[in-house]
Amino acid sequence: MSGAYGQCLEIGNGAFDSVTMPIENQVQVACEKVKGMNELRQGYNIVALSQGNIIARGIIELCDGAPPVKNFISIGGPNAGVANAVCAGGPWSVTMLLMANVKLPNDIGGYLRGCRFLPKLNNEIPNAFNSTYKERFSSLQNLILIMFENDLIVTPKESSWFGFYQDGSYTQVLPQQQTNLYLNDLFGLQTLDKAGKIKFIKVPGFHLGMDIQELRQYVVPYLIDGGAPSTNTNTNSFSSSPIFI
Repeated sequence: MSGAYGQCLEIGNGAFDSVTMPIENQVQVACEKVKGMNELRQGYNIVALSQGNIIARGIIELCDGAPPVKNFISIGGPNAGVANAVCAGGPWSVTMLLMANVKLPNDIGGYLRGCRFLPKLNNEIPNAFNSTYKERFSSLQNLILIMFENDLIVTPKESSWFGFYQDGSYTQVLPQQQTNLYLNDLFGLQTLDKAGKIKFIKVPGFHLGMDIQELRQYVVPYLIDGGAPSTNTNTNSFSSSPIFI
């Protein structure tokens, strides 16, 4: 739709690996793949769906020697965590996939101890702040956050906008700008927001339920070189290479 050369980044051997392979390993696989793509050397865009957003953030923040990411289009991502999971034997005995981003608002200590990956991306681990993560994430040209109005997978749905439940509550949802992630600017959200680089988009429907028109309106403009929407609907302009996760 944009005229861009793009690739769908395959990690492991199909859907089974996407659930059972530790998320750190998935990020490492993705990192090595993007570093090996010569067409990305001048920078590229990431379009991430659902759980792919965690891997995308891992590429942006943790991948040493990788080409720069220009625009990060986050579609239905559990960006601030998810507050429910089917557990067995305790709140942290869940699949490798869920261990990456489960965040129970009534057990923040357990989240910091037991969640395998999201606290690292968020620079939330006590005495382990890494300024490189913040520097890399805040270097994005645009962060496009797409939330689904009736999302039942990402809970709360505002997590797709980096909002989340207030600590200790399953009813009060804090917008991004009132969370500790933002107020303490742990990995660059406040920096990006104050620079006008975050776009908040809400679409009707359930998780990942976007139609072609919505993709053209909200995603395609950021795949065109320059990375900002305009009234020109001609998508034959030069496009930066996108990676789909």
